[in-house]
Amino acid sequence: MNTKKLTRYIGIAMVLGVVVGYFCNKYAQDAQEAKQIASYFGMVTDVFLRMIKMIIAPLVFATLVSGLASMSDASAVGRIGLRAMFWFITASAVSLLLGLALVNLFEPGAHLNLALPDAGATAGLKTGDFTLKAFLAHVFPKSIVEAMANNEILQILVFSLFFGSALSFIRSRGHNTIFHMVEELAKIMFRVTDYVMRFAPFGVFAAMAAAITTEGLGVLVSYSKLIGEFYLGLALLWAILFGVGYLFLGRSAFRLGGMIKEPTLLAFSTASSESAYPKTIEALERFGVSKRISGFVLPLGYSFNLDGSMMYQSFAVLFIAQAYNIPMSLPQQLTLLLVLMVTSKGMAGVARASLVVVAATLPMFHLPEAGLLLIMGIDQFFDMGRTATNVVGNSLATAVIAKLEGPLDEAAAPAPEREKLERAA
Repeated sequence: MNTKKLTRYIGIAMVLGVVVGYFCNKYAQDAQEAKQIASYFGMVTDVFLRMIKMIIAPLVFATLVSGLASMSDASAVGRIGLRAMFWFITASAVSLLLGLALVNLFEPGAHLNLALPDAGATAGLKTGDFTLKAFLAHVFPKSIVEAMANNEILQILVFSLFFGSALSFIRSRGHNTIFHMVEELAKIMFRVTDYVMRFAPFGVFAAMAAAITTEGLGVLVSYSKLIGEFYLGLALLWAILFGVGYLFLGRSAFRLGGMIKEPTLLAFSTASSESAYPKTIEALERFGVSKRISGFVLPLGYSFNLDGSMMYQSFAVLFIAQAYNIPMSLPQQLTLLLVLMVTSKGMAGVARASLVVVAATLPMFHLPEAGLLLIMGIDQFFDMGRTATNVVGNSLATAVIAKLEGPLDEAAAPAPEREKLERAA
């Protein structure tokens, strides 16, 4: 489907979803009926997200393995990996610091003056296995079939690194059969992606309608200050990311921003990074990023470079502390930053990952886990913004690293894109 048309349809679907959700919420007799109506919309969203999950594992595997196997210089893998991790760690630190700065500036929870809950009160999130030991054990798959069945991106990435490196070695000995098969698999998966994306507007409509039907527009008004301040923070983070991108890419950074509108909208409306992955790969390819780099850096970013989620976590923890009038000194806040830097790296593949990270972090600073109940009701609206930001951050990271590896392959861009580049030059 034409990219511009699909972006337009997704935008229309979002607006229609809000309108339909508003009327469903308004005319529902009670909250239980509203949830029942939302569950019908949820079926459509679930079908779309299931189709997305269906293509993620083979797409990640094919693009990453073909990219690694096509690298004639083995040292390039280590160099690209180091550059990617340097970007990811730096971006994570900036995101966390920005969240801390904004919540200290605005103090969104300072006037709530809530009494501390009972010691046994919890938010009901499972955090027991969320440890560094569990994360390290989780990184390495015990079965690639199981990893693919569960869409464990990080485990698929680790297996693909071994497989791609071995395939590169075999290819250097003149055996290209498997390499060509993997390349053909990647082409097939991109075609399957195109088929699945035709259903995107329906999934987006249903997701928005379900969220508004359940929560109503009133919840946005009640929490408007908190949501507004968080989205202001995301806007500032976008400005920083594109500013840094401009230093490396020049005006092309803003051209990239226009090219990733579709996956960003998709991520925002469905609150799912997975739904945006296939289209992000395609957008980066049209931008001129080689498949060998995008196929390696982007899956890595999905596990280690979640800028929007990082900012949300520091924002949420300090908001809860302010709501219960629990002061946190500057050293405590800097310690919080370091803790989140480590614990958040295990969030890939965890359901409601950002909330789980916050829930696991709160007890470390003697903050009530039940404070999460203050924001769980509107987490969908936070999740939409942070997921879209994750897509933007990973796209810019991949493009910048590709630029550092050499000139972007402008010849890979479609004819209209090449004409724009020539006029800009």
